[in-house]
Amino acid sequence: MYEVELYGRVRRAVRVEGRSQRAVAKEYGLSRDTVRKMLQYAVPPGYQRQQPIKRPKLGPWLGVIDAILNDDKQRPPKQRHTSKRIFERLKEEHGFTGGYTIAYSRLPCFLSLASSRRRNCAKHSGNCQPASGAA
Repeated sequence: MYEVELYGRVRRAVRVEGRSQRAVAKEYGLSRDTVRKMLQYAVPPGYQRQQPIKRPKLGPWLGVIDAILNDDKQRPPKQRHTSKRIFERLKEEHGFTGGYTIAYSRLPCFLSLASSRRRNCAKHSGNCQPASGAA
């Protein structure tokens, strides 16, 4: 992805200085399509997922995880479930066949709301928001 500064230089060269898109593309070593897109957007548009993440192993148990964590909201912080304990309960009580890493990759987002330890969970899921006070 290109920096905002490069966007500004390309847009200025074409719009203010009146240079051709082809000349600007050659000068900055960019594709003409890239220059055209830079003229469309004032800032880089960023990446947006087209579809939600598919979770074939964990998907059927997301409701169970939600229920466990909703119950935990009523409990004192020291008595709440850890990600490992939730994983163990999924295996023992509900027949979860996935591994710990599959379950753990989704749990920090849920646990950031229920745990006294705050985690930044933006790296785990596209639709997950970091908890307030996350570092």
